[in-house]
Amino acid sequence: MRIRALRPDDLPGVVRLDAQHTGRRKPAYWRRVFDGFVRPGHGAGRVALAAEDQGAMVGYLLGEVRAFEFGSEPCGWVFAVGVDRARLRLGIASGLLDEARRRFRRAGVRTVRTMIRRDDVPLMSFFRSSGFVGGRFLQLESAIEAREEEAG
Repeated sequence: MRIRALRPDDLPGVVRLDAQHTGRRKPAYWRRVFDGFVRPGHGAGRVALAAEDQGAMVGYLLGEVRAFEFGSEPCGWVFAVGVDRARLRLGIASGLLDEARRRFRRAGVRTVRTMIRRDDVPLMSFFRSSGFVGGRFLQLESAIEAREEEAG
């Protein structure tokens, strides 16, 4: 297996792998992501990686250095990772994450964060086994419709 930078021609592969996990093809979404992360001249703090095995793309990871409100220092943020379902548990995601950590370290950050659905047990298990733990920040959300009905 080889880890390399994602290329524009990897778009169909990412759409395919993402659909394996989400059950939905989202080519327009991924085209927008690729425009910001994969096209020449993308920001230095962005990470866009592909895992390739015998010429076939078998995984991807995207992330970037972000600084958020509420006192968060700049950190590496992994917002997408996917591996071909037929190749799960072979170390592909770990290889992608290791390379992302190296790139984030070179960008000067000391922490990597991500956010996952609490019912996505396989992804949570992967990140936990990779050293991720609950962080200092708590994600909160509110359904917009519910608030509008209460106010109405």
